[in-house]
Amino acid sequence: VQLQASGGGLVQAGGSLRLSCVYSGRRSFIARMGWFRQAPGKERQFVAAIRWSGGSTYYGDSVKGRFTISRDNAKNTVYLEMNNLKPEDTAVYYCAVDEGATGPWDGWGQGTLVTVSS
Repeated sequence: VQLQASGGGLVQAGGSLRLSCVYSGRRSFIARMGWFRQAPGKERQFVAAIRWSGGSTYYGDSVKGRFTISRDNAKNTVYLEMNNLKPEDTAVYYCAVDEGATGPWDGWGQGTLVTVSS
Protein backbone atom coordinates (compact mmCIF):
# COMPACT_ATOMS: atom_id res chain seq x y z
CA VAL A 1 0.00 0.00 0.00
CA GLN A 2 1.30 3.41 -0.92
CA LEU A 3 -0.27 6.61 0.32
CA GLN A 4 1.24 10.00 -0.33
CA ALA A 5 -0.10 12.85 1.79
CA SER A 6 0.57 16.53 1.16
CA GLY A 7 -0.72 19.99 1.95
CA GLY A 8 0.38 20.54 5.51
CA GLY A 9 1.98 23.74 6.69
CA LEU A 10 1.85 26.67 9.06
CA VAL A 11 -1.33 28.70 9.31
CA GLN A 12 -2.77 31.23 11.71
CA ALA A 13 -5.77 30.44 13.84
CA GLY A 14 -8.94 30.92 11.84
CA GLY A 15 -7.21 30.05 8.60
CA SER A 16 -7.66 27.15 6.23
CA LEU A 17 -5.64 24.34 4.71
CA ARG A 18 -6.39 21.55 2.28
CA LEU A 19 -4.72 18.18 2.62
CA SER A 20 -4.51 15.64 -0.16
CA CYS A 21 -3.66 11.95 -0.15
CA VAL A 22 -3.09 9.81 -3.22
CA TYR A 23 -3.51 6.04 -3.06
CA SER A 24 -1.38 3.92 -5.34
CA GLY A 25 -1.79 0.43 -3.94
CA ARG A 26 -2.04 -2.74 -5.97
CA ARG A 27 -5.59 -3.52 -5.01
CA SER A 28 -8.29 -2.08 -7.23
CA PHE A 29 -10.84 -1.95 -4.43
CA ILE A 30 -11.06 0.82 -1.86
CA ALA A 31 -13.73 0.56 0.81
CA ARG A 32 -12.86 3.76 2.71
CA MET A 33 -10.19 6.36 3.08
CA GLY A 34 -9.71 8.48 6.13
CA TRP A 35 -7.66 10.96 8.07
CA PHE A 36 -6.21 10.65 11.54
CA ARG A 37 -3.99 13.00 13.49
CA GLN A 38 -1.49 12.76 16.28
CA ALA A 39 -0.38 15.68 18.40
CA PRO A 40 2.86 15.55 20.42
CA GLY A 41 2.44 13.40 23.50
CA LYS A 42 -1.07 12.32 22.52
CA GLU A 43 -2.63 9.25 20.98
CA ARG A 44 -3.64 9.07 17.36
CA GLN A 45 -7.13 10.54 16.92
CA PHE A 46 -9.76 9.86 14.27
CA VAL A 47 -10.54 12.95 12.16
CA ALA A 48 -12.70 11.91 9.23
CA ALA A 49 -13.48 9.08 6.83
CA ILE A 50 -15.34 8.61 3.58
CA ARG A 51 -16.79 5.55 1.91
CA TRP A 52 -15.46 5.16 -1.62
CA SER A 53 -18.78 3.93 -2.94
CA GLY A 54 -21.59 6.30 -2.14
CA GLY A 55 -19.46 8.91 -0.43
CA SER A 56 -20.87 8.67 3.09
CA THR A 57 -18.76 10.73 5.47
CA TYR A 58 -17.90 10.46 9.14
CA TYR A 59 -16.23 12.99 11.42
CA GLY A 60 -14.66 13.19 14.83
CA ASP A 61 -16.56 15.42 17.23
CA SER A 62 -13.76 17.97 17.48
CA VAL A 63 -13.79 18.76 13.74
CA LYS A 64 -17.47 18.56 12.85
CA GLY A 65 -18.63 21.68 11.07
CA ARG A 66 -15.08 22.84 10.34
CA PHE A 67 -13.49 20.03 8.30
CA THR A 68 -14.81 18.43 5.12
CA ILE A 69 -13.58 15.17 3.62
CA SER A 70 -14.08 14.46 -0.06
CA ARG A 71 -12.72 12.13 -2.69
CA ASP A 72 -11.92 11.89 -6.37
CA ASN A 73 -12.48 8.28 -7.34
CA ALA A 74 -10.80 8.65 -10.72
CA LYS A 75 -7.63 9.98 -9.11
CA ASN A 76 -7.74 7.67 -6.08
CA THR A 77 -7.35 10.78 -3.99
CA VAL A 78 -8.92 11.89 -0.74
CA TYR A 79 -8.98 15.49 0.45
CA LEU A 80 -9.43 17.13 3.81
CA GLU A 81 -10.57 20.73 3.71
CA MET A 82 -9.85 22.31 7.07
CA ASN A 83 -11.47 25.64 7.94
CA ASN A 84 -11.49 27.80 11.05
CA LEU A 85 -8.37 26.09 12.26
CA LYS A 86 -7.50 26.23 15.93
CA PRO A 87 -4.18 25.81 17.74
CA GLU A 88 -5.46 22.49 19.10
CA ASP A 89 -5.64 21.21 15.52
CA THR A 90 -1.85 21.22 15.42
CA ALA A 91 -0.71 17.67 14.72
CA VAL A 92 0.74 15.32 12.17
CA TYR A 93 -2.10 14.27 9.90
CA TYR A 94 -2.09 10.77 8.46
CA CYS A 95 -4.23 9.36 5.70
CA ALA A 96 -5.33 5.75 5.79
CA VAL A 97 -6.98 3.31 3.43
CA ASP A 98 -9.35 0.41 4.03
CA GLU A 99 -8.92 -2.03 1.16
CA GLY A 100 -11.49 -4.42 2.58
CA ALA A 101 -8.73 -6.83 3.56
CA THR A 102 -7.77 -7.47 7.19
CA GLY A 103 -8.88 -4.00 8.25
CA PRO A 104 -10.06 -1.82 9.77
CA TRP A 105 -7.27 0.15 8.09
CA ASP A 106 -4.86 -1.61 5.77
CA GLY A 107 -2.34 1.10 5.08
CA TRP A 108 -1.09 4.45 6.32
CA GLY A 109 0.58 7.44 4.72
CA GLN A 110 3.73 9.08 5.99
CA GLY A 111 1.99 12.03 7.62
CA THR A 112 1.95 15.73 6.95
CA LEU A 113 2.46 18.34 9.67
CA VAL A 114 -0.16 20.99 10.31
CA THR A 115 0.79 23.79 12.68
CA VAL A 116 -1.77 26.38 13.74
CA SER A 117 -0.42 29.46 15.46
CA SER A 118 -2.48 31.54 17.87
